[in-house]
Amino acid sequence: MTLERSDFSNKTVLVTGAGQGIGAAIAKIFASRGANVAINDVNKTVADETVKEIASFGGTSKFFRADVTDESQINAMVKSIIDAFGSLDILVNNAGILGTSKTDELTVENWDRTLSINLKGAFICCKAALAEMKKKKYGKIINISSLAGESGGIVVAADYSASKAGLLALTKKLALEVAEFNINVNAIAPGTTKTPMIDAISDEENSKLVSRIPLKRLGEPEDIAYATCFLASQEASYITGTTLDVNGGLLMR
Repeated sequence: MTLERSDFSNKTVLVTGAGQGIGAAIAKIFASRGANVAINDVNKTVADETVKEIASFGGTSKFFRADVTDESQINAMVKSIIDAFGSLDILVNNAGILGTSKTDELTVENWDRTLSINLKGAFICCKAALAEMKKKKYGKIINISSLAGESGGIVVAADYSASKAGLLALTKKLALEVAEFNINVNAIAPGTTKTPMIDAISDEENSKLVSRIPLKRLGEPEDIAYATCFLASQEASYITGTTLDVNGGLLMR
């Protein structure tokens, strides 16, 4: 028997925070496998670059600007995506921010902002997408969490760890609620990955981290993207409510 890579032709994927880093890698791999990709970001400049890269290899994508913390903007975006592509089949909640402040230095304002983008934003996007998915009795939701949501993190701030832990709980609860509609909800917990988000982490801290990783390297955005494609594929149709660790062996459960 020959196993072929997953084909997402005639599927529409919404990737939040898809302008750069992990989100851009996810968008490009889905597009390379035939999907229509809705590129969401608040930064048009970086999002346009993702759209151009996808167009360069013949993929289909379109930029949709919306703030994930604003429910009215997200509802309008989902409607626009369905108008443009005819459906919304897969949602990847990737948008997020990261900080490295110690807890006693962390402001309430920063806490609220991080939880709003990383956790509330995913909730709003799930809620907006579910109406279409329930109607079709089909859908895949993948929440990009973090190793920090499981272990507390090494150099990240408490607001980030808490938001990513909350995302894991949201994944499980939602998976229970929507299983009867043939909707799979899963999470991915990346370890430290080479993206602009880790610019706040010093080279010395990165070197110490790499020394602890059994595979002796940081993650690449594509490592997370391939895992996302798997969870969105038919091959993963019997997987829901779980967290897939992609961390080079740093955390083994």
